[in-house]
Amino acid sequence: MTNAKLEVINLRKSFGHTLAVSDVSFSMEEGEVIGLLGPNGAGKTTVFYMIAGFLRPNAGSVLFNGMMINNLPMYRRAILGISYLPQESSIFRRMTVEENILAVLEARSGLSSAARREKAHALMEEFGVLHVAKQPAYTLSGGERRRTEIARALAVEPKFLLLDEPFTGVDPIAIREIKLLIHNLSKKRIGILLTDHNVRDTLAITSRAYIINKGTIVANGQPQSIIENPLVRETYLGHDFEM
Repeated sequence: MTNAKLEVINLRKSFGHTLAVSDVSFSMEEGEVIGLLGPNGAGKTTVFYMIAGFLRPNAGSVLFNGMMINNLPMYRRAILGISYLPQESSIFRRMTVEENILAVLEARSGLSSAARREKAHALMEEFGVLHVAKQPAYTLSGGERRRTEIARALAVEPKFLLLDEPFTGVDPIAIREIKLLIHNLSKKRIGILLTDHNVRDTLAITSRAYIINKGTIVANGQPQSIIENPLVRETYLGHDFEM
């Protein structure tokens, strides 16, 4: 069986006269954990938005298994196998954890009500939120909320999961839990593309990373080579950075 592949080729995006992303290219396969890192305003979220379908590029291509998906809306990309988890909270605060997950499963055709509930139960158990299944989302801790959001994103059984700032707003224990979840998802052949300002924890779980600055990829490679790259230290990490 051929591995699923996600590619971006020479993506370019402008807002008015401001060039936000310029000729960004990279690729990944299912099961890989890839980091897209860079300073504030470097273009990371814009790249995520173009892959997920929130924005259309002015030039370049987003490919899923060789098929250009530039013009597909977000829900069509989700059906293909691309799920996006934004930095901002994406759960319904007044709904329970279980209801949040069931709301996504409702969109999956061919599942009976019983099958949807069984799937929701399995996801809540897998992501450690079964004990809060009946609680409204606004009562959750930061870690519980993040795990619920990831469970929701996986309800559509994606091949690729885009995680925008997954470590934001959660405590160190929750960060360790999320890192373990990402590791386990990669073992299940789900490709993970993530960006986060927590550089150490991001590099610790990625097999390779791309550094973007002023809309352009300036370096890529395995975490250690990224850390040792003089340009990356000059423009992003700082000369005193250590893992």
